Amino acid sequence: MTGSVTRRGVDWLLKSGIQQPSGGVARYCRTDTWEYRAVSNEITGYAASALVYLYRVTGQEECLEAALRAGRYLARTAWNPALGSMPFECQAQGELAYFFDLGIVARALVALWRAAGEEEFLVTAAACAKSMARDFRGPSGYHAILTLPDKRPVEGDGRWSRHPGCYQLKAALAWDEVAGAGAGDEYRELYEGAVEGFLATHAAFLEDEPDRERRVDRLHAYCYFLEGLLPQASSPDCAKALGEGMERAGRLLREIRPVFERSDVWAQLLRVRLYAAALGAVPLDRQRAREEAAAIPGFQSLDADRRATGGFRFGRKAGAPMPFVNPVSTVFALQALGLWEEHAAGLFRADVRDLI
Repeated sequence: MTGSVTRRGVDWLLKSGIQQPSGGVARYCRTDTWEYRAVSNEITGYAASALVYLYRVTGQEECLEAALRAGRYLARTAWNPALGSMPFECQAQGELAYFFDLGIVARALVALWRAAGEEEFLVTAAACAKSMARDFRGPSGYHAILTLPDKRPVEGDGRWSRHPGCYQLKAALAWDEVAGAGAGDEYRELYEGAVEGFLATHAAFLEDEPDRERRVDRLHAYCYFLEGLLPQASSPDCAKALGEGMERAGRLLREIRPVFERSDVWAQLLRVRLYAAALGAVPLDRQRAREEAAAIPGFQSLDADRRATGGFRFGRKAGAPMPFVNPVSTVFALQALGLWEEHAAGLFRADVRDLI
């Protein structure tokens, strides 16, 4: 990975203050009030995964050091061994645990274990995977949210993130990856069962939201489902869902763009296209991929303040940038552009474990 966009993005992750001295990473920085949101365990997991990836492709030791700080925060501070779970935020009142967050954290810790060989990362990843399987199981799938410490399901309120749904397949990748790390074949069976279940239900996910702006948020979540299919991309059913899903998501993204667009959706869709093509599941739509790669850099903040410069903005409404510089938007964008560069050079090798 080369170029000023990448350098600025890596510098933002390392130097802006979005990663706190504890190792935890804030959810976003507001550029209208210059405030950091509280540290989020899910976002810290995403950052750890990204920093491992960036260390591999840039060789910057600072990336690995920052990833290790994030991983140790997750394993030593965020994980609660007495509860056998991890809250959404360590400082939150009325703690909640999310199925999705545990999966993102588990994948990050497996990536760190692969990079650094520290056993506590794999042990904690396996504990997260166990909690997902044991605590969240419901009558027909997995609950989205539980209260802590009693681990009772929380009823949804209309937001996609508070209901079970096909987006949970991204988190279920953790089961496949801890199985691959030797934690037990039963976890791979759980992942394969999740694929089968969500293939049967995913088609209605976008149509269930009539509001156009909220449908963009669902596009983000729907791309999680597409990402979660990638280890099974050679299956005819998964390849079909990937092809149809990318077509549906790409069309809606472009239709709603004048009203609302999210930078992470552009990046997610490009990543899925490149992976699906490299895995032999769906031929690459080069025109769409070029459009997506061209759209992503325009979200990078060039604000002079170090708290923003180099990070990627969450999105735009009616063409106006929203005042959020976001770690997830940043790391998805950096990876998407990096994979596009590798693809153009004929160097891309699709290892789903590297997908942030």
